[in-house]
Amino acid sequence: MKHDVKEIYPELKKIESEIQVLKILVLQSMQIPKQKTSLKGLMKGVNVSEEDIEEAKKAIFKFSV
Repeated sequence: MKHDVKEIYPELKKIESEIQVLKILVLQSMQIPKQKTSLKGLMKGVNVSEEDIEEAKKAIFKFSV
């Protein structure tokens, strides 16, 4: 089962290219600072009743017993 170099070389170049892309993605993800999102003030002035909570539970868990 001997492979010709001409058959293997394109596959190796393809793998090498994919590794380069992965390296770039890893480096970029390490450079992006993690931003914290503040939820303070998001619901300012909103009153949530027990009825609202129960309705939300029914909407989210409508398939559970």
